[in-house]
Amino acid sequence: MTSRVAAAIDSARAAGRGAFVGYLPIGFPDLATSIEAAVTLAENGADILELGPPYSDPVMDGPVIQEATQAALAAGFRLRDTFTAVRDISRRIDIPVLVMSYWNPIVQYGVDRYADDLAAAGGAGLITPDITPEAAGEWIAASKRTGLDRVFLAAPTSTDERLELIVENSTGFVYTVSTMGITGEREQLDAAARTLVARLREHGAQHACVGIGISNAEHVAGVLEYADGAIVGTALVRALGERGLDGLAETARALAAGTALGTAK
Repeated sequence: MTSRVAAAIDSARAAGRGAFVGYLPIGFPDLATSIEAAVTLAENGADILELGPPYSDPVMDGPVIQEATQAALAAGFRLRDTFTAVRDISRRIDIPVLVMSYWNPIVQYGVDRYADDLAAAGGAGLITPDITPEAAGEWIAASKRTGLDRVFLAAPTSTDERLELIVENSTGFVYTVSTMGITGEREQLDAAARTLVARLREHGAQHACVGIGISNAEHVAGVLEYADGAIVGTALVRALGERGLDGLAETARALAAGTALGTAK
């Protein structure tokens, strides 16, 4: 089955660009606005959307995203809202929508049920930051059955054996963690990301997107010198929180300006 996510990355490359993957939390500042925000992001340069259902123990998230997800939970977010949001967004845009979820809510909901409901809503797949392929047998089977992409994370500390397993079991792309630690903007992206992408290529990865610490067009352009896509979260969430949908659109356009291949200084 063709990966919609990989196809979006290939389409961007055919147009002379790297892919821009934009993250937003579902339910921030409220469910209706978060749906509009995702559509706004798609209309202002994102090639792939990454939507995060709020979670009470977000171990990978930095303060900006944590505050947004806490606000969404306080506003009454429920897990089923994930599928409502994905359905409403997917009906209005033509780029793939990935859900980035911690594993516990998926298990609580039921892995097969989650996969079925995500596929029915028009979702493209799942990014699972806190589960490794060897522990994800049920999800791998469900994703194969439903045609959903499964995106696993690779870190600079991953062994060659682990990278082999990640590449073997990921579809769409491998989520390449640029630095160890939580999400957030950083002035200097870790050179470890470049080394890690090279290692992933050696293990056969066709699509690797880099996330964590990318906050401006220069970062995007730098990452796209060696990776297939740049993943941005904190800068977009901050723009939405501080300046609303217009601020989000402006920030998305500015980031997208860094995706033309060969634009890095």
